[in-house]
Amino acid sequence: MQGRPDSPMRVSFARMYGGDPQLTADQVLRTFHYDQPYLFLGAAFSALGLVSMAFAFLSRKFDAMLFWLALFAVFYGQRLWLESGMLGLMYPGIFFHRLSVASNYLVPIPAFFYFDAAGFLKRWGRRVAMALVVPFMCLFVGTMLFGPHLAFMWINNVIVVLTLVAITIDSLTRKEVDEDFVIVRWGIAVFVAFALYSNIFGAFSRGFSVEPIGFAFFLGTLGYVAARRSLARDLQFGQIKKELEIARRIQNAILPSAYPQSAHFNVAARYVPMTSVAGDFYDFVVADQRQAGLLIADVSGHGVPAALIASMVKLAATSQRANAADPAMLLSGMNAVLCGNTQEQFVTAAYVYLDAASASLRYSAAAHPPMLLLRDGKVVEVAENGLMLAAFTFATYSTAVYPLEPGDRLVLYTDGVLEAANAAGEEFGQARLCALLQEGAMLGAEEAADRIISSLQAWARTQNDDLTVLICDYADARGGVGIAA
Repeated sequence: MQGRPDSPMRVSFARMYGGDPQLTADQVLRTFHYDQPYLFLGAAFSALGLVSMAFAFLSRKFDAMLFWLALFAVFYGQRLWLESGMLGLMYPGIFFHRLSVASNYLVPIPAFFYFDAAGFLKRWGRRVAMALVVPFMCLFVGTMLFGPHLAFMWINNVIVVLTLVAITIDSLTRKEVDEDFVIVRWGIAVFVAFALYSNIFGAFSRGFSVEPIGFAFFLGTLGYVAARRSLARDLQFGQIKKELEIARRIQNAILPSAYPQSAHFNVAARYVPMTSVAGDFYDFVVADQRQAGLLIADVSGHGVPAALIASMVKLAATSQRANAADPAMLLSGMNAVLCGNTQEQFVTAAYVYLDAASASLRYSAAAHPPMLLLRDGKVVEVAENGLMLAAFTFATYSTAVYPLEPGDRLVLYTDGVLEAANAAGEEFGQARLCALLQEGAMLGAEEAADRIISSLQAWARTQNDDLTVLICDYADARGGVGIAA
């Protein structure tokens, strides 16, 4: 883009090398009057660019299109100021003069990136635009190192003219265009007309440069499109947020309420999703005075897809309620229901059936972290794993049977508990979880569950996975929940 050849700054530069260094008040006043429109437009473009840049960074998600538009406006506005005679009189040095000329070559660069971010460039157009960044940068560096050259100006003019012509032809010959491109096309047409005039005839004429007026119109169309898209994106985000809130309430509704009052079992559940909805799930398959069936599951992935599959896990578990006393059969039945219906996502799960009449527990799992048993102040891992659910139709599972003793505490959890990492990348791990259980042995189930979650949140600054914990305390047949010593 062509700078003003008749700018008073050029006069000031000539004065430095042989002209009269004395400036009269009349000369300064004439220079100011000449520069008034350029100074005003430069300030307006720069202010608009800075505001747009702030919006680009303050948006919920960084807006690349708004950022490049802002940089385009700032570069163009600063170029008008750098070429003004008033600044030339204030800073009549070689560096300032080179910077004012070199600034011409930086202006087109953010424009290329804006068109790319807005999706207005085809594949070949994107490649050409990215390739043109190199010569413009070379012209900028060459001018700063060796000073202005007529050859540099002509190279710049030829590239700009050819680019503007190519953009115009492309915009007029496109068959499929959206409303945004139609608006920008009008801006391109006006700006190209003014810019071509300045780049072709500006070097041979004196007087007011009309290119900034065309740029103002062009910038208005670009700003309108950027604002329109940002508003549409915010509205879409708001709608998605509402839908996620509804999904969160629905998912919370499928989780069981508090475990019913029991003389034998005291159960506490804690569920902390990483996002609005999660892939973790737990359920009380059976819950009465003499038996308890506790299921915990973890769907691969996060967010809405995992949450949808978690609801399928709920249905699969409900369909196997008749097998509640046989963990292996329950998991096999769930696997049969889920296989082929989870879009290649898999599920890990663990299920424990507690029988107060026989004082025993039956446990089976599908690729899930082992259950922890706190007894007499010691933590023992209970593992009986088969293949993950929803992945293999031939998967089989087995049941491990253990005696129950008064005061036993059973802990089921998802892998997000073990994999919570601190700032140094160190995972919380099984050893810390076991130590935490031992230290809180005298706490009730509810307090112990809260302590685990609070310890994890203190350990990891950010939550990278869903967290779910089930704690069950067992008491003997005479009532009163026992606490592990």
